Amino acid sequence: MSEHFIEFRGVWKSFDTQDVLRDVSFHMDRGETTVIMGRSGVGKSVSLKLILGFLKADAGRVIVDGQDVTEMTEEQLNPIRRRVTMVFQAGALFDSLTIEENVAFPMKALGNVKRDDVDQRVAELLEMLEVTPFAERLPSELSTGTKRAVAIARALAQNPDAILYDEPTTMVDPLMAAHTGGLILKLKEAFHKTSVVVTHDTHLAKRLADKLIFLHEGEVGFFGTWDEFEKSKEPFLRNFRLQDELIPALDVTG
Repeated sequence: MSEHFIEFRGVWKSFDTQDVLRDVSFHMDRGETTVIMGRSGVGKSVSLKLILGFLKADAGRVIVDGQDVTEMTEEQLNPIRRRVTMVFQAGALFDSLTIEENVAFPMKALGNVKRDDVDQRVAELLEMLEVTPFAERLPSELSTGTKRAVAIARALAQNPDAILYDEPTTMVDPLMAAHTGGLILKLKEAFHKTSVVVTHDTHLAKRLADKLIFLHEGEVGFFGTWDEFEKSKEPFLRNFRLQDELIPALDVTG
């Protein structure tokens, strides 16, 4: 059905009388990191929710790993959501579970993973995401940035084919944003999983993007590599880049 891992074909999405996405088409290939950028309200996070079926397209098709998810039921979407997982802005951790228990939850939910294997995998992920010291704490005891790192560890726990990140460096201070970006970069280099990153942070995008989608006024204003994005003379892209240059860059390599 599609040679690409994720594909939007002429997708429309409106809320009330406002068109958020208008005849949007793009694709994301297996093993690559695709960054979606654009100003507020242009449909970046909406695109992620369409991929997972949390929202339904008004028209057009959304294809995930060869399957048309556009009109799937919740039951049909469950296998897709086990293979494509999302890291939400707020983390969406279970408040009553420790950090260790949160990360273990997806594996335990499968019901066919040995306890020793769960414990080993959790320990590996906590170390990789640099949150081992917080293993016995509750989410309420952690900073926003640390909760986001734990959410990434939990997303990786079920060994998905793809991970969707919704504004992973927003609502944290610049140092934590750089640290979080460094962790995502480390995961990209370690696992080469298909990743989609929604962000307004061009410094992060430059580090991560194999391909960049820039949404503008409900449409795809740009689709290509970062080098092509920087060379583009489109006025709205130039203005976006110039505005962002006022924000100092931080090293996100960790």
